Amino acid sequence: MRITRRGLWIACLIVPPVLVLALFTVYPIVTALGYAFFDWNGAAQGDFVFLQNFRDVLFREPFATWTRNAFLHNIVVFAVLMVVQNGIGFLIAYALWRNLPGARFHRVAVFLPVVLSTIIVGFVWKLFFNPLFGLVNQTLRAIGLDMLAQPWLGQSSTALGALILVNAWHWIGFPSLIYLAGMQRIPGEIMDAARMDRDSELSILRRIVWPLIAPSATIVFILTFIGSFNWFELPYIMAGVDGSPYGSTDVLGLYFYRTAFGNQSAGTQDFGHGSALAVITFLFIAVVAGFWTVHLRKREIEL
Repeated sequence: MRITRRGLWIACLIVPPVLVLALFTVYPIVTALGYAFFDWNGAAQGDFVFLQNFRDVLFREPFATWTRNAFLHNIVVFAVLMVVQNGIGFLIAYALWRNLPGARFHRVAVFLPVVLSTIIVGFVWKLFFNPLFGLVNQTLRAIGLDMLAQPWLGQSSTALGALILVNAWHWIGFPSLIYLAGMQRIPGEIMDAARMDRDSELSILRRIVWPLIAPSATIVFILTFIGSFNWFELPYIMAGVDGSPYGSTDVLGLYFYRTAFGNQSAGTQDFGHGSALAVITFLFIAVVAGFWTVHLRKREIEL
């Protein structure tokens, strides 16, 4: 009787989340995989084409060019966020850990943008970047840097960089929090011994702090990679589904949405090629994240 009650209690805890995961994660993935093997006429399923949609997305024009362009933009987003967002987040965490003046206030302030809705962040920053009355250009003009004022979201050379900047501002509190949690687990005796040896702050960071927070860094790196290649909400809100201007902000998320569900200029839907792109993106993220996690875990042991 006791075993039966324990089994029922465990089932009540496990079954609901498993059902939710199966309904909202596994089922859409399996469905998309099935859609990718068929030709589609709008929302009407056509003939079975096997791998033709995958070949079209990767090798047939104009799909191949669009795929390559979006993929390269995702790589740029990932590279910049790894350096800027995670790098600054690490320095912020270290400053908070050392209890610099105002540390308690800044712990709240640095994480506040993370809890804001991405929709709110996107629309507010879109107003900030307005070339006529936006806060960014107004500030540049006020401090005598009129030559730097420009339509940040309206030209190909600055649009993607502006979106990455907004994303870094929005999420920089998350790596800061993860790094800070890792630093707080470092035994105080180790830091006291390092300071008694009169090691410099840079030496302490490189030889003690960084190796001991390697597990936290692994979490941050993997989540940054997944988030960079799943990027959709912010570019959709600030640049539109077409990745304006001239595709300079197009990423895989926008490309998939535009292909599968149509866009403002062409309402055609192509579930076949859209599903093929979604499956390719999912497999790429899953494989790279899996191998990279294994490598970083081994690296933690070496450090």
